[in-house]
Amino acid sequence: MKKIGVFVCHCGRNISSTVNIGEVVEEIKKYPGVAFCTDYKYMCSDPGQDLIKKNIKEKKLDGIVIAACSPSLHELTFRNTAEKAGLNPYLTEIANIREQCSWVHSEIKEATPKAISIIGSIIEKTKLNESLSPVKVKVNPKVLIIGGGIAGIQASLDVANSGHKVILIEKSPSIGGRMAQLSETFPTLDCSQCILTPKMVEVSQNENINLHVYSELEEISGSVGNFKVKIRRKVSCIDNSKCTGCGICSEKCPVSVDSEFDEGMGKRKAIYTPFPQAIPNKPVIDKENCTYFLKDGKCGVCQIVCSLNAIDFKQKDEIFEEEVGAVIVATGYELYPMENMIEYGAGKYPDVVNGLQFERLLSASGPTQGEVLRPSDNKIPKRIAFISCVGSRDPEHHLLLFKGLLHVYGQTCPTL
Repeated sequence: MKKIGVFVCHCGRNISSTVNIGEVVEEIKKYPGVAFCTDYKYMCSDPGQDLIKKNIKEKKLDGIVIAACSPSLHELTFRNTAEKAGLNPYLTEIANIREQCSWVHSEIKEATPKAISIIGSIIEKTKLNESLSPVKVKVNPKVLIIGGGIAGIQASLDVANSGHKVILIEKSPSIGGRMAQLSETFPTLDCSQCILTPKMVEVSQNENINLHVYSELEEISGSVGNFKVKIRRKVSCIDNSKCTGCGICSEKCPVSVDSEFDEGMGKRKAIYTPFPQAIPNKPVIDKENCTYFLKDGKCGVCQIVCSLNAIDFKQKDEIFEEEVGAVIVATGYELYPMENMIEYGAGKYPDVVNGLQFERLLSASGPTQGEVLRPSDNKIPKRIAFISCVGSRDPEHHLLLFKGLLHVYGQTCPTL
C-alpha cells in the first residue's frame, strides 16, 4: 500500500475559522494508507513548503495530499515542492477545503466532517495515481467555437485575428445570439445591433473563419491539442449558392407561426430569416410547420415564386468532420421558464412577460416597432410593474432548475 502524507493548511483564518483543524488531523491520521498527517498555518509559505519536503524525504512518502485552497491557485506550487523533494509531481493532489467547504459554511459542526470527507476522497484518488512524465505533442492550431452569440463572435475574431483558423458553429439560422434580441445595451444605451452587426459582418468576411449556421456538434473525440469533431449541418432546403436573400419566398409563404426571435410576441413564416440583419441573410424552411412537408407536397409556393430555383425540398442533413486543437464553448443561456412561477400569473395572463419579451417590445425592429403595447389587446399600458430576481432565492425553483440541467445532460437523479 502506498504511504500517503496529508498536509492540512489553516490558510490563516480562511479555513480554521470554520473547520476544526485539530479534529481533521486526528481523524485523517486514522485513515487507511495515511502514513503521516500534520497541519500548518500557511502551507504555501516557505516554512510550509519546507515542512512538506522534509516529511516526503523522512517518511519516504509515495504521494501527498494538500488540504488547502483551490488547485487553481497553488497546485503548481505544491507539485514543484514535491518534485524538489524527489517525488513525482503528479503524485500530488489538492483537497479543496476552503472554497468548497469553509467558505460555504458558517457552522464548524457542518464544515469539519465535510472537510474530512473531502480529504478522504482525495486520499483514495492519490492511492490510484501513477507517476507521469510530461510529453510534447503536435497541436492542431485550428479552433472550434460552439455558439454564435456575442461571446462566440468575439472569441472567433480574437482567434482569427491572431492568425489561427476558426470553425464557428451556431445552431440557429443566423449568428447574433441573445444580444441581437436586445433593444439597448448598458452602459452607453447604444442599440445592440449598432454594436453587434459590424462584428457579425466581420465574422462573415474574415478569411480565417469558417462559419456554419444551422449546425450542431454531433460528436467529439481525441484529446487536448488534437480533437476530431463531427458536425451536423441541418437541412435548410435552400441552395445558398443560388439564393440572393431577396425575401420573396417568405412574403408569399401562406404559413405564419410564432417567432422564436421575437420570443413569441410576433410572427414569422415557415420559410424565414430570423431578423433583418441576419448573417448569413439566407432563409431556412421550418419543416415542422411547412405545409409541403406536413401535407405530402401540397404547397410549394416558395419554390414556385423563386425565379432562381434555390428551393430544394430534397435536401438531407449533412455530417462533416473536422480536426481541431481546441474547443471554445460559448453556448449562451436560456431563460428559466416563467410558467414555473405560477404565483405571478405567467402563462395564465398574456400581459405577464419575461425580460426578453419586453426587450422585443422595446426594440424598433420588434413586433410593435418599439412601442410598448399589451399583448392581450395591443393597447398602451397605463402601469408597468417590474419583478426582479424571480425565483433566484427560492429553493423550490433551484431544485427544478437542477432537475432541468440533469435532463439536458442526459442524467437522472431518482432521489430528487
